[in-house]
Amino acid sequence: MVNAMANLSTLGRRIRFYRTRNGMTLDQLSAACDTATSQLSLIENGKREPRLSLLGVIAEALGVSVSDLLREEAPTGRDALEIELERAQEGPSYRELGLPALRPSKSMSDETLRTLVGLHRELDRRARQAIATPEQARRANTDLRLQMREIDNYLPEIEALADEAVATVGHTAGALTHRTVAEMAEHVGLSIVHTDDLPHSARAVVDMEHGRIYIPPASIPGGHGLRSLALQAVAQTVLEHREPVDYADFLRQRLEASYYAAACLMPRSSAVPFLEEAKRDRAIAIDDFRDAYGVTHEAAALRFTNLATQRLGIRLHYVRVAGDGTVAGAYENDGLPPPLDATGSTEGEVVCRFWSARRAFARKTRTTEHYQYTDTPAGTFFEATQTGIGSDEYSITVGVPYAESKWFRGRQTPVHETSKCPDVSCCRRPADGLAERWTGRSWASPRVRPYLFAPLPHGTYPGIDDRELHEFLQSHADDSPIPSNGAV
Repeated sequence: MVNAMANLSTLGRRIRFYRTRNGMTLDQLSAACDTATSQLSLIENGKREPRLSLLGVIAEALGVSVSDLLREEAPTGRDALEIELERAQEGPSYRELGLPALRPSKSMSDETLRTLVGLHRELDRRARQAIATPEQARRANTDLRLQMREIDNYLPEIEALADEAVATVGHTAGALTHRTVAEMAEHVGLSIVHTDDLPHSARAVVDMEHGRIYIPPASIPGGHGLRSLALQAVAQTVLEHREPVDYADFLRQRLEASYYAAACLMPRSSAVPFLEEAKRDRAIAIDDFRDAYGVTHEAAALRFTNLATQRLGIRLHYVRVAGDGTVAGAYENDGLPPPLDATGSTEGEVVCRFWSARRAFARKTRTTEHYQYTDTPAGTFFEATQTGIGSDEYSITVGVPYAESKWFRGRQTPVHETSKCPDVSCCRRPADGLAERWTGRSWASPRVRPYLFAPLPHGTYPGIDDRELHEFLQSHADDSPIPSNGAV
């Protein structure tokens, strides 16, 4: 099909360009091609797709090749502007305004046309910057969490792509080396370049034109390993991601890229047998899984959620909690009721102080995981929690229903807590008499979280300053890439 090779509007304009250059009228070209003038008119106006056989006849009559007609660029600068205006008026941002489409006439000056196109570019830029309100973003995040719960947090298509990638470079088991990650990038036409001048808001940048992945020269705060950063960048090519059209699309792409990176770092071909053996030994432990692949505890916990239900038959929950008890990330398919707001979102909500995710902060020694059983209105759950410190204190918890605890190390723990949340009498309401005792007799200065007053991150990729990003890419465009020598 022609429209798979070139935009019909561009094709039509290229035919008209060569026809007028040859001094031919539409009637003369139709006679030379033995086809109706009305049909050629529709083709030139981008309203009809010609058969390849007819396209060959047209090209011969015009004295050009078919490839000349199918080139992607418009024949003139004026045509390029008219095509861009046409496409912009067909987009959702313009249609939402309810205004009629304005078709450029021959009498419209190039200056007027450039002004109209410039207005549409700015309209599109602003629409992308205001890609979602905070409420829309929370709803999009909630929808994605619920979608992943429906499929047990397992994406078989991405698993297959990751399996293929690690097999191509001959990786079979254990930690993926930095050199191997560089080879995986090279396999899809990308080279890894280390630089210390990345945009302040970016963890990694991909220059698709020059085939480069820019990452820092050393690991950055927050536990994001450079191997994972590089593989997430590779994922953008492997998964054919484009600029996100909205915030939901941005979240989906981010999840898929992270999933691909984890599936490469902990391939199911070796991870599943490793976990199956641990299950047979009744000694599943996230810290063992972490150490076997040289990843962070959080990465191992999240990867376990991908494989536990589909490959081990274990339903579970995962939660990352900040030091103040607020949820930073969560997943569950085992019935544990997470704290939710009115929109169904759990991020930013406070978990019960009796959950393992918060009790672990009270320990004086935190070198090992904290194990406990927690009675809840939904049943009893076994949980293992590891604390850590990045830009702030946090905890990572993986938990399962009581019946599944038999497969896990730490199940002998005597620690047992009871949570009645969401009942406010559990841990929110003061004990009898305390409210009356101190109301009107106390004052406190709250530790206000700065993000409460910050607008939702905006930009083509939310949170990334477009100007800073483009200036960075331009400053490195003419650089000769420095080979990574495997030192990702």
